Amino acid sequence: MSYNVVKKTFDIGDGRQIEIETGKLAKQADGSVVVKMGDTMLLATVVSSKDAKEGVDFLPLSVDYQEKYAATGRIPGGFLRREARLSDYEVLISRLVDRALRPMFPEDYHADTQVMISLISGDKDIMPDALAGLAASAALAVSDIPFNGPISEVRVAKIDGKLVINPLMSELAKATLDFIVAGSANDIVMVEGEAKEISEEEMVEAIEFAHKAIQIQVQAQVELAFEVGKTVKRTYCHEKSDEALKARVYEATYAKVYEIAKSGSSKHERSEKFSEIQAEFIASLGEDADDTTLFLAKKYYHDVQYDAVRNLILDEGIRLDGRDVKTVRPIWSEVGYLPAAHGSAVFTRGETQSLTTVTLGTKLDEQMIDGAFINGFQKFILHYNFPGFSTGEVRPNRGAGRREIGHGNLAMRSLKQVMPSEEENPYTVRVVSDILESNGSSSMATVCAGTLALMDAGVKIKAPVSGIAMGLITDEKTGRYAVLSDILGDEDHLGDMDFKVTGTDNGIVGCQMDLKINGLKWEVLRAALEQSKHGRLHILNEIKKTLSVPNVELKPHAPRLVVLSIDKEFIGAVIGPGGKIIQEMQRETNTTITIEEKDNKGVVSIFAPDKDSIDKAVKRIKGIVAKPDVGEIYEGKVKSIMPFGAFVEILPGKDGLLHISEIDWKRYETMDGIFEVGDEVRVKLLDIDKQGKLKLSRKALLPRPPKPEGKDQPKSAE
Repeated sequence: MSYNVVKKTFDIGDGRQIEIETGKLAKQADGSVVVKMGDTMLLATVVSSKDAKEGVDFLPLSVDYQEKYAATGRIPGGFLRREARLSDYEVLISRLVDRALRPMFPEDYHADTQVMISLISGDKDIMPDALAGLAASAALAVSDIPFNGPISEVRVAKIDGKLVINPLMSELAKATLDFIVAGSANDIVMVEGEAKEISEEEMVEAIEFAHKAIQIQVQAQVELAFEVGKTVKRTYCHEKSDEALKARVYEATYAKVYEIAKSGSSKHERSEKFSEIQAEFIASLGEDADDTTLFLAKKYYHDVQYDAVRNLILDEGIRLDGRDVKTVRPIWSEVGYLPAAHGSAVFTRGETQSLTTVTLGTKLDEQMIDGAFINGFQKFILHYNFPGFSTGEVRPNRGAGRREIGHGNLAMRSLKQVMPSEEENPYTVRVVSDILESNGSSSMATVCAGTLALMDAGVKIKAPVSGIAMGLITDEKTGRYAVLSDILGDEDHLGDMDFKVTGTDNGIVGCQMDLKINGLKWEVLRAALEQSKHGRLHILNEIKKTLSVPNVELKPHAPRLVVLSIDKEFIGAVIGPGGKIIQEMQRETNTTITIEEKDNKGVVSIFAPDKDSIDKAVKRIKGIVAKPDVGEIYEGKVKSIMPFGAFVEILPGKDGLLHISEIDWKRYETMDGIFEVGDEVRVKLLDIDKQGKLKLSRKALLPRPPKPEGKDQPKSAE
C-alpha cells in the first residue's frame, strides 16, 4: 500500500525540533496528524458532520485528550486495567485545546465536530499539554473543515530569570511563571497559568514572547496545508436568514431591551423582563408562524440583547446592574461559619457566593495521581462544586463536569502558590468550594473564600490571595472599547473577553484568559491588567477586614500532626516484626502513624485527634529511637530477675544489667525480695562494652553512707 506522507519540521527557537506528519495514520478521518517532539508523539484527528442538525445555532464541538498508558510503558490501575473515563488532568488539557479552537470557527458553522488527541508515545521530560493545541489545529489544517486558523499553543516559563518555550518537565520546579498561551498568527486567544507573584508587565512580556513562538508554528501549518492541498474548505449553509424579520425584531424590541438593561435591576428580575419582551414579540407573529420563523425570531432577539447591552456600556458607561466599568460589587465575608469544620468561610460578592471548607488530614489522605504521564501523590486538593440551585435552575447532580474541574484547577493553582512548605505544614489539606449563588466569577469567589478558610483553619499561608474577573466590550468599526471589572454572568456571555486574574499584595499568582474577538491590541491587554490590579487589591482589602493573617492555633477540634525525623536504622524498630510495634502504638495512643524513608532518613508522621494522644505517641517513638548515653540517668522497668542481678529496660527494646553489687551500697547475698518484675527503678548507665551490653547502677544515684567509726583502715586479708 502506498502512502502520501507529508512531513513538516521546524525549530522552536533553541535547536529542538517539532515534526508534524500526515498521511500515514487514521486516513479516514477528515484530518489527522502525528506531532512529534523527542520521543513524545501525539495523534490528533478531527471529524465534522457534513450538515448541521435542525434547530442548532451554535457549534457542537467536543475535544477529548487521552493518554495511552502504553505510551509511557505503564499498565492502568483499577480492576479492568484499561483506559477509562478521562482523568482530571486529561480534562484540563482537553479544555485548553477547546478554548483555543472554539473562537476560531466561523460563527455560522454549526455541524457536529469532534477533535480527538491521543498521547501515543511519551518522553517523561517532554510535556504533551504544550503540543496538544498544535496537533489539533494541524489536523484541522489538513482537512476541508472550515476554520479561521491555524492556531497553536505553547508553554512559556521563566527559569533562572530567562523566558523559555516548552521547557522540560524537570526544569519547571525552578520556574517563577508557567503559562500555556494559545493564539493565531495575529492574535492571542487563550492564556492559562500560574506564577510566583509577578508584575503585570512581566506577564505581558511572557505572553508576547510566547506569541512569537506561536507564529512560527502557525506558519508551519500553513505550509503543511498547502503541500497537502487543503487550502480550499468545504462549502456549507447552516443558517437561514430573514432580513425583514430581523429588522422587525430590532424595531419592536431594541428600545425596550435597552431600557431594561439600563434599569440596574437584579439578575432574575432582568431575566424575567427580557423573557416577557421576547414572548410578547413571538405572540405578535401569530399562531401560524412556522418553526423556522420562530427559531430565527429568537436568534435575532438574542442579537438585540447583545447589541443593546454592549452599546449601553460603550455609549453611556452603564452596566446591567447600574455600575460603572471599574466598580466592584459589594462584598461581605465571614469566617468560622461552620463550627465543626477545621476551617470555613463564606464569601459573597454581589450575587455570587461561595461557602468554602478546609479539612486537615494525614499522609494517608493524599490524593493518588495515576496517569500515563503524571503519577504520584499530592497533598493540596481543591474541589469546586456548582449545583443547579446556585443559578435558580433544576439540574441533575451528575458529579463534577469539565467546567467544575477547570474552575477548581484555577483556584487550586492560585492558592498553591502561597501554601506553606511541608516542614511548616505537614497536613494534607483539602479545600472544598460550594457555590451557593452565581452571577459571574464563582471561581474568583472560590479563591477569596479559600484564602479566608485556610487562614481560619490556622494554615500558615504566605499571604492572602484575591481574584477578579475582567471583561471587555469592543467595537471593531470605531475602535472603541471598555474594560469591565468584576463581570456579571451576562457580561461574560455577551462580552468579548473573560480574563480572570489572582494575586497577592506583591503580584500575580494565577490567570485564565479567553478571548472571543480578533485583534486584541497589547495596549488593551495592558489596560485590562492595570484595571484588574486595582480591583484585585480592593477585594484583598475587603478580605483583610474579616481576617488578615492566619489564626495562631488550629481549631480545638482540629487534629494534630507531628513529623519526626529518625535515623534510617531505627525504621525497622519503630515498625516492629510484622508491624507489631507500630500497630500497638496506634492502638494504645489513639493515633495514626505512617513512616517512610526519604533522603536516607526515616520520616515519621503522627496524626491524632488531640494533644495528649500526640504527646504519648511522640514519647514512645522517641524512646525507641533514642541511643543510650553513658552517664545518663533513666527511669527503667525491671524486665527479669536473675540470681546475679536484674535486667532493666531503660529504653524501648534496650535492656541493661543491674548487677546485685550495683543495687545499693549495702551488700545483698540474694535477689530474693528486692524487686518484682515490672517495678520501676531509677538507674544510671555506667558503661557500654564492646558487645553493646549495658552496665547499670542504682547505687551510683544513692548517697554514700558514712564509714563506721574505727574502720577507717581496711582490714588485712586473713
